[in-house]
Amino acid sequence: MTLRLMPTLATAALLAACASPAPPTPIDVRPNIPPHGGRCNAGPAQSVIGQISTARNVEAARVAAGARVARTLRPGQMVTKEYDAERLNLDVDASGRIVAARCG
Repeated sequence: MTLRLMPTLATAALLAACASPAPPTPIDVRPNIPPHGGRCNAGPAQSVIGQISTARNVEAARVAAGARVARTLRPGQMVTKEYDAERLNLDVDASGRIVAARCG
């Protein structure tokens, strides 16, 4: 009786080996983008002017502005000049205090 089951078990094993695994579940790696698409509005971010540019303050300004990304610009720092409607720029003085918040 066991000899009769061997071909059946072998066939089942071969079929199981040929089955494709389930595709991986995609992971969403996008940053937290506001519902309006990340378009920057610097008005609400003006509340950080005068504060030190800590990671917490920069992130709070980004969220307040509804921007997708924020960058801190130090005096004399080389920066790209392209306009990005989804970016908040925070200008800081030599001591790291935020002096301006603007989109671009």
